[in-house]
Amino acid sequence: MNALIIEDEKLVALELTASLAEVDPGIKIVGTVSSVKTALRWFAENAEPDVIFADIQLSDGISFTIFEKFSISCPVIFTTAYNEHAIRAFKVNGIDYLLKPVDHDELRQAVAKARALAKNQSKLVVDVQKLMDALSTPASLKSVYKEHFLGNARNSWVPVKIADVAYIMRDELNFMVTNSSERYILDYDTLDEIETMLNPNQFYRASRHCLVNINAVQSVKGLANLKLQLVLKAPNHQVSIDISRDKAPSFKKWLEK
Repeated sequence: MNALIIEDEKLVALELTASLAEVDPGIKIVGTVSSVKTALRWFAENAEPDVIFADIQLSDGISFTIFEKFSISCPVIFTTAYNEHAIRAFKVNGIDYLLKPVDHDELRQAVAKARALAKNQSKLVVDVQKLMDALSTPASLKSVYKEHFLGNARNSWVPVKIADVAYIMRDELNFMVTNSSERYILDYDTLDEIETMLNPNQFYRASRHCLVNINAVQSVKGLANLKLQLVLKAPNHQVSIDISRDKAPSFKKWLEK
C-alpha cells in the first residue's frame, strides 16, 4: 500500500515513517511533503497514493486546503496535536483522527481501516457517517470547538474566553477584540484556520477579513445598496462591519437560528 505523509515537522515525519514500518511493513512511503504548497505540487505531478497520513496545521496553512484543490478518493488518516478540526476532517475522506503523540495501537487500527476500505468501501463509508453524526451532536461539539484563545498583548499571553470575543479581524495580522474593547494578536496564519476552530452558530464570517460573534451584535442597519451594516453593543467599538448584498440572506438566516 503506497502512502503519502503530509507533515511539517521533520522529526515527527521520521517517527511516523518508523511507526508505520513497525505496525505494517507492507506500507511503502512514496513521498513526504511539509507544506500546503509542496503538497499541491506533489499531487499535480504524481499519481494518487493508496492512503494519506496528514497533519492538519502546516507551516503555510491547513491541509484541508489541499483536499479542496484536488479531488482525492483515497482514505486520509489525520494526525494532529489538536482536536478542533474533527468534524471537518471526516468531510474530506478522513477515516481516522489520531492525536499526537500517535499511539501505535491506534495507528495499527487506522491502517487496518484503510486496508479494509479497499475491500469493502460501502461498509466503511457507513461507519464514517455514523462517526460524523456522533461528532455533530451537541454534547460532542463542546470538545470540537475552542473555548478560549491565547491572545498576545505587549509581549504577554492572555487567556480569553471565546464568549468574551466580540469579533476577529484580519489586518496584516489576525487579532481579536473583546466585548470590553481589548485587542489581542492571535498567533495563527489565516482567518480560515481560526474559523474552523469556532462554532458556526456563534461566529459568522462577515467578510474575508472579519468573523463576528452573534452575542456582540446589537442591531443591523440596511444600506441603500442592499448591504447590511452591523452595530455592535459596546459603544467604543470603532469599527464598521458590513455584510455584502450576496451574503445578506445567509446572514439573516444565521441570526434567526
